Amino acid sequence: MSPMSARRYFGTDGIRGVAGAAPMTADFALALGGATADHLWDRLGGRPAVVIGRDTRRSGPMLAAAVTAGLAARGADVIDLGVMPTPGVSHLVRALGAHAGVVVSASHNPFDDNGLKVFGADGAKLADEEEAELEARLDAAAAGESAAAPRTGVDLGRVQRYRTDEGHYVRFLLGQAPYLDGLRVGLDCAHGAAFQLAPRVFQQIGARLDVIHAKPDGRNINDGCGSTHPEALRARVLAAGLDVGVTFDGDADRALLVDRRGRLVTGDHILAICAVMRGERAVVATHMTNLGTERYLADRGIELRRVAVGDRYVLEALKAAGLHLGGEQSGHVLFLDRAPTGDGILTALLVLAACRASGRPLEAWVDEVPVYPQTLVNVRVAPSTKEGLIAAPAVAEAVAAAERALAADGRVLVRASGTEPLLRVMVEAATQDAVDHWSEHVAGAIRHATGLLAAAGDPTGNDAPAGNDAPAVPA
Repeated sequence: MSPMSARRYFGTDGIRGVAGAAPMTADFALALGGATADHLWDRLGGRPAVVIGRDTRRSGPMLAAAVTAGLAARGADVIDLGVMPTPGVSHLVRALGAHAGVVVSASHNPFDDNGLKVFGADGAKLADEEEAELEARLDAAAAGESAAAPRTGVDLGRVQRYRTDEGHYVRFLLGQAPYLDGLRVGLDCAHGAAFQLAPRVFQQIGARLDVIHAKPDGRNINDGCGSTHPEALRARVLAAGLDVGVTFDGDADRALLVDRRGRLVTGDHILAICAVMRGERAVVATHMTNLGTERYLADRGIELRRVAVGDRYVLEALKAAGLHLGGEQSGHVLFLDRAPTGDGILTALLVLAACRASGRPLEAWVDEVPVYPQTLVNVRVAPSTKEGLIAAPAVAEAVAAAERALAADGRVLVRASGTEPLLRVMVEAATQDAVDHWSEHVAGAIRHATGLLAAAGDPTGNDAPAGNDAPAVPA
């Protein structure tokens, strides 16, 4: 059994849940802080330093305070970054010489969710083995089996606030940025962690800014805005006659762009543009990446290697092959020669820099990169049934029928969301009619199989009714 399959708390992107409900409670956050501090003490043989940042959710201060208390109680010094994009926390772990970082964020999820993510000293997510060790410590503490001695007096950790005017992360971003020379840029900050920092960076590189969704109130993060709802920015770009738009998710580790014609520039476009301009020999993408992107890159001698959906798997494949560029259609793109984690602001800056270097505007690139019609349908299911439904005979046959009909000019993918109780059905084909027909065929088979489970008396069939589906940017 792999560490991933054996774990109770950590998923593909940290720990997530509804804030206030297990495991996303103050008590759990306190315990995680303590387990992290003990883990680091044992690794280092001395006092660790940990940075912590959060997004703008109402539950963020509560959970950040609890993690901080757990860390300090177990002897770790804590630097509180306040509201900070996830990639900013990653950068500051390294810039400040800390031994770990903690992010309190649920990224693109609704505001009532929250999450906890732990970075190592290199600014990257902890390895599977380290996350498994944290889980073992959490379980031991909950069972009263922890052998750790209490810390008192000078052995307790110190807590201090980061002085944002020191600007380590901003300086890093400006060092990667082109001068935009009055380019009219729209920014959708998703009422999230980038609401102050992104406008500051783009203003300093000469953009004429039109900023929307940059007034967080603790509840409006990702609400009808940001990278999961790019239609808001598309409308603004067209209405205001902007040259380009950039939209982030709640923790700003991903970005999508909009060209001046209002067309969405996905992570697939970003990979294609940057791979060509950087002269890459190969890139890593996921099974969601558009077939048009793969063929466009192949025509230019660039191999596209596919992995399972999730930036964790993209990162693993990049490191294993010694490659630098990879990412997801959702706009989570990795430039490993620049940063160890996805960074939405950095991604946007590097795309605009590539366009400047090419002498061609963004819309010219969008014209050139083909996009096959593709749809993503979400079918809500009970969490415990996700894998079983994928393997159900009727669902497998529906997928096989679609693959036979589409042949080399299309693809079908059914996968379980790593963060929500959903099965995601992706269908890609040469025509929109084929996409619509086969996506409904496969989604219908899943709904039917879900109904059969409920009729058979499966107690999990009632808490996730079938048929609740909607288009979505993949998680």
